Order: sequence, then C-alpha cells, then structure tokens
Amino acid sequence: MPLSMHRASVPVFVRALKVLATLLEKGEAHAKAQGWNPDDLVTARLADDMLPLSGQIQRASDASKGAVSRLTGLDAPPMADDETTFAQLQKRVADTLAYIQSVDPKAFEGSEDRTVELKTAGGTMTFTGEDYLLGFALPNFFFHIVTAYDLLRHKGVAIGKLDYLGPRG
Repeated sequence: MPLSMHRASVPVFVRALKVLATLLEKGEAHAKAQGWNPDDLVTARLADDMLPLSGQIQRASDASKGAVSRLTGLDAPPMADDETTFAQLQKRVADTLAYIQSVDPKAFEGSEDRTVELKTAGGTMTFTGEDYLLGFALPNFFFHIVTAYDLLRHKGVAIGKLDYLGPRG
C-alpha cells in the first residue's frame, strides 16, 4: 500500500507538536529554576531579525493546521497569534493538535493531486498537494519546531537531540 497523504502529514505533525509541548514544559521549568519570570522566555529570540519563541510556536501551529486545511479543503480554526505566556502557548499547541486529530483520514483522499496555491508577498506559489506537503509544508513546519528547540537550548534549557526527536511511535 502506498504512503497516504494523511499518513505523511497528520502523524508527523502530531508527534512533533507533542514534542514541542514537552520542550515548552522544560523551558518553563528551567526559567522557574533560574528564578526568572518564565513568560520573559516567551519573548526571547535567537537573533534580532527572528521571531521570538511565541512566534515560532505560532508558526509551527499555523504550518501544521494550514497544511491539513489546504490538503483537505476543510477550514482550520483561526488563532489570533496573541500568546504571551507558556500557558497560552501550551493551549495553542493543544488546540492545534485537537484540530489536526479531528480530521477524518478520508478527507485527504486525492489530496496529492489537489492544487494548492499560497499567496505571499513575492507572488503566488502553486503546487500539487504532494509537492506542497513534501517540499514546503513539512520543511516550514520543522524549521519552526527546530528554531523553538534551538532558542530554548540557547537559553540554557537542558534539552538534547533525543528531546527533539521525542519518543518513538
């Protein structure tokens, strides 16, 4: 049986979002152990021209729920990008997981050939569903997951590669 679009997307997003929730837990615990206000870590950046931790979480959420929406034609829940605390970021991740996991795998049938158009400042990008998922959505999603990991690691959170990879299965 060939790999389905559902299998190539939803379980991948779910696993990484659960890892992200665990990384956030560790980040908050680290901040508290250091005597910092944990919510100050939410605004931390790797570089001045990069999004803060909150922005990385928001973009990972948007990338995953947007991919599911574009591939299935179903509306993703809007989220305001106004999170300023670890608790709000955890809720964002949980809400994203709930949406992604609620979508029936049958909704992905035929999505490999669906036309996906993304309007950007540079113009419109057009893909087949398969090319969009494999060449844009997944790389974009993982960019934001790994950037959140890197930011937390840079701030001294005791996480390593196995934390990023998460549990198997």
